[in-house]
Amino acid sequence: MERLDKLLSRELNITRTQAKALIKRGEVTVNGAKAVSGDLKCSDGDEIICSGRVINRREHVYIMLNKPKGVVSATEDTGEKTVIDLLPDEMKRRGLFPAGRLDKDTTGFVLLTDDGEFAHSILSPSKHIDKTYIARLDKPFTEEVKADFEGGMTLGESELLEAELCEIDGDFTRARVVLRQGLYHQVKRMFKKHGITVLELRRIKMGNLPLDETLGEGESRYITEEELLLITA
Repeated sequence: MERLDKLLSRELNITRTQAKALIKRGEVTVNGAKAVSGDLKCSDGDEIICSGRVINRREHVYIMLNKPKGVVSATEDTGEKTVIDLLPDEMKRRGLFPAGRLDKDTTGFVLLTDDGEFAHSILSPSKHIDKTYIARLDKPFTEEVKADFEGGMTLGESELLEAELCEIDGDFTRARVVLRQGLYHQVKRMFKKHGITVLELRRIKMGNLPLDETLGEGESRYITEEELLLITA
């Protein structure tokens, strides 16, 4: 059971005061009857409608976003558009954050959630969730570069985990990279060590869950329970 005003505040990303105001104006019904107080306790089976919109309650949400260039992976930023800003209003709720960041100029799969425990589990170094990228390079990579990626590269003072590297359709200026960790600008720095500049970078998969190809840039959708399991499989 959960208080109605608390539930509306979370699901609509509004304050408790704003939720109570909606109830007072008669814009909220529970099982077809107008709600009269935010104190009302609601169970999982109750149908709640606010301003004509059915409130689909979830303890936590998991969202797949196809991030475009020029957007920062943050919850808020002065003067910069964030991944949260891209969400439609009906998907926004308190506590959402990106579970793993992409650079401003990197595109593709960003996972947004309000489940801190899940985010920690997939970002923890001990879990080593694979993250797959497609990179466009300014020059072809060589077998020497491939061996360095796959042998556990030394980058500065860091010894990296083994990473996969292969060309795409025989083109060595287009690379598929699979990382098992997420250091700052890692893909770009790994290629830069060998004098190669990454011109474009796109994340296409987290764990075994690929980015939904039907999502246009800036579009998002909920991740199902079955898909969620693919991330940690």
